[in-house]
Parts: sequence; C-alpha cells; structure tokens
Amino acid sequence: MATVTPESPDTAHAPEQHAHPTDWLYVKVAIALALLTAFEVFTYFETVHGWGDTAIIIMLVLMMLVKFFLVVAFFMHLKFDAPIFWRLFVFGLILAMAVYMVMLTAFRFW
Repeated sequence: MATVTPESPDTAHAPEQHAHPTDWLYVKVAIALALLTAFEVFTYFETVHGWGDTAIIIMLVLMMLVKFFLVVAFFMHLKFDAPIFWRLFVFGLILAMAVYMVMLTAFRFW
C-alpha cells in the first residue's frame, strides 16, 4: 500500500524552475551578436569583396536568422519557456521570411 505525503504549502503550486543561464553565457551571446553585426556591416562595402547581390542577400538573411534565434532564445528567455511560445515565434519568422521573399521577387531584386 502506497502512502501519500502531503505537500507543503510552499511547493504545492510552485512553478517549474529551470536552470537560469550564467552571466558569462549572456556575454558570449552578446559577443556573437556583435561579431555577426560587424560582418553584416562588412557586406555593405561591395568594393572590398566584390560578391554578387544574390550571395550578399543570402548571407544577410542567414545572419538575420541566427541573430533572431540568439535574441529570442536567450534575451527573451524563450529557450526556457513553454514550447508553444517558441512555436509561435518560429511560425512568425517563417511567415515574415515568406513575405520578404515574395517582396524581393515582386520587385525583381533577384
């Protein structure tokens, strides 16, 4: 026969706790964001690298996606929240990217 122990009032309705990241992790994420931003700025100097417009757009979109993930996951704490919030943000990102690609195509930027 199993015995049931009553829960204390403090833990009966306590929200789930998650491991909060350290300050050093936030510093590393900020450094990564700064480096990505510096590389994005570098892509504007077309005379330095001479890459084509399509390559630059693809690189900028990829860097934008990485930066979006880092900001949303760590600074907005979605990495540690319920999965529904993460799914909503990913859906919004996919929708925004689809609209952006349609806009690029409509204005014949490709």
